Amino acid sequence: MRRLATAMAALALALGGTACTIIEDGEVGVLKSFGSIRDEPLSRGPNLVFPVVRQIEKWNVKRQELKETADTPSSEGLIVRIETSLQFRVLPDKAPFIRKNTGRNYREILIVPFFRNEVRDVVSGYPVRNIYSEQGRNQIAARVLENLQTSLAPEGIDVLAVLLRDVQLPARFKESIEAKLTAEQRVQQKGFELEQARKDAEIEIARAEGAAKAQQIVRSTLSDSYLHYLWIKTLNENPNVIYVATEANMPIFKGVK
Repeated sequence: MRRLATAMAALALALGGTACTIIEDGEVGVLKSFGSIRDEPLSRGPNLVFPVVRQIEKWNVKRQELKETADTPSSEGLIVRIETSLQFRVLPDKAPFIRKNTGRNYREILIVPFFRNEVRDVVSGYPVRNIYSEQGRNQIAARVLENLQTSLAPEGIDVLAVLLRDVQLPARFKESIEAKLTAEQRVQQKGFELEQARKDAEIEIARAEGAAKAQQIVRSTLSDSYLHYLWIKTLNENPNVIYVATEANMPIFKGVK
């Protein structure tokens, strides 16, 4: 009887401690039972929880962001401060694996060290000029993203994006680069103006050549017959114009006032 009473008391205690955990969208459940973690995650919906016997941890599998600021040397050895963002998520079917092998603080143990290391390694291969340019920042972000995807995918982390939010250079180097970029823009502008001047000169030459050819054509057509034709035409159009002969038998037209 005493054993039965003890068993009933234990059963009542267990039933009294029963609870229900709801797994929502963007979450999975990691099931622990007597200290052992089940390999398959629990999906969305209600799940029963029994103290000691059955415990459930909720794991976020939505997109997360990690922001980092690092002082990184360039290929010239100059220190560049870079503000970066890493967007990632836990692969739902890998949550129990991460819980077993890394733990709940996987961000600090796993993601942060990998992220910092990749940023430093990639940035150190670029000169300051490229790091400061938009094209260079895009190349750096793409390389860091590719390397992290290769490194973290086996660990259960899906790396979605790497963003370089800001690049801060020492003041004197920043001014030097900006001055150089400004000078290059001026050179490009001068090149454009020179090309435009060449085009304008070609247009003026073409106009001059056209005018010269036109004058040549006019001179070649000023024959005696053509001038007489103009005389007759003028007399017909304007009776107030008279013809005055010259020694060369060339007509001169004068208007009668």
